[in-house]
Amino acid sequence: MNNYFLLLFLLAVSAANAQISEKKLKKHVHYLAADHMKGRQTGSKEAETAAAYIETQFQKYGLTPMGTDGFRQYFEAKVKRVVVTDSIRKAANIIGFLDNNAPYTIVVGAHYDHIGYGDLGNSKDSLNIGKIHNGADDNASGVAGLLELASYYAKNGISERFNLLFIAFGAEELGLLGSKYFAEHPVMDLNHIHWMLNMDMIGRYNPDNGVAIIGYGTSDGFAEIFKGVTAGIKFYTSRDGSGGSDQTSFYKKNIPVLFFHTGGHPDYHKTGDDADKIDFNALKAILELEIRVIDRSMNVPKMDFTPTN
Repeated sequence: MNNYFLLLFLLAVSAANAQISEKKLKKHVHYLAADHMKGRQTGSKEAETAAAYIETQFQKYGLTPMGTDGFRQYFEAKVKRVVVTDSIRKAANIIGFLDNNAPYTIVVGAHYDHIGYGDLGNSKDSLNIGKIHNGADDNASGVAGLLELASYYAKNGISERFNLLFIAFGAEELGLLGSKYFAEHPVMDLNHIHWMLNMDMIGRYNPDNGVAIIGYGTSDGFAEIFKGVTAGIKFYTSRDGSGGSDQTSFYKKNIPVLFFHTGGHPDYHKTGDDADKIDFNALKAILELEIRVIDRSMNVPKMDFTPTN
């Protein structure tokens, strides 16, 4: 009897741990988008601090390091829009693996870099170049989502039908460089990837528009996966697989993709993209929707790929 109650207790603890936490989402976003992180520009010590933070969370969740150097996959990122003395910068993808001893893997990704002081030609705030662009929505929101999904699947006590590979991409703002590097130097056989989910700017939910889920047309399997799916937020699907963020690098390798995005806003690539403007309740609901989609995709055999562009 004692063992029975112990089992119930452990199951209850596991279930409690495997919930999306709005409190932790706030913690992650406020840390990554704080002024002391100085906008996480590629090659900066603050981008390295962000990478170390993500790495620490992956370690805490018990993910297996899947980089070429522990969790890190280092690469060189080139600044092209402006002339600077340090145009070649050290960058890294942070990669953690949840091994369910399955033949195929679902990739979940989000980029962690932003544009720093806006001085590399990618600020939309010409009057404030030289001031910190915190990038709370772009893309501390996506990284917070990445970390909470990693925590959820690592702690839910279930051995899913697919493995999960969690990647925090570097140097996205310089031209999707981290995801491009991964796609050209993968740490696993790309043919063994079921599909890829990307999160970029998921923190500024607009109830009039809803969440865009881009890439719906990249596999016939998504029609079955989304059939009957409901959520606490409004969402709509779009067929195109490429454009705008890191899912493009996977689409170009004939891998089905979904890109979750809450849309543009007046603070995009400006100094006003701060943590106090994030809708954390909606962010939590978006992640719960993603869990439904991921879970339903585990009932589908290896996803086929359909070009959409």
